[in-house]
Amino acid sequence: MKRSALLLCCLSLALSAHATDSITDAGLAETQILGSLNGQALACGYAETASLIKSVIIQHAPKSRRYGAAFEEATNKAFLDHNKNEQTTCPDGPTLNGQVDEAIQRLQAAVPASVVK
Repeated sequence: MKRSALLLCCLSLALSAHATDSITDAGLAETQILGSLNGQALACGYAETASLIKSVIIQHAPKSRRYGAAFEEATNKAFLDHNKNEQTTCPDGPTLNGQVDEAIQRLQAAVPASVVK
């Protein structure tokens, strides 16, 4: 009886850890998308949009090196890619802001406030 209770307890902990990993993995993907949008906003001169994105990342993404690095790498890549391709055009402000709003909503849904530390 004790063995089954112990096994059940261990299984329960493993499942909750897996659920947390799934949440943070989804949040990591959204953090990378917001990083890419941030790089595009910076390259196109949309300072207010870039400021909003950074604020959302600070408030809603888990506070870890992994998330910070993912955001910074995606930002740098998008910024450099935009500047390498001289023919790349900037989206208009409302289009970019719409993409940002959608990504913010997905981040907030993927990473509940209880997970952000």
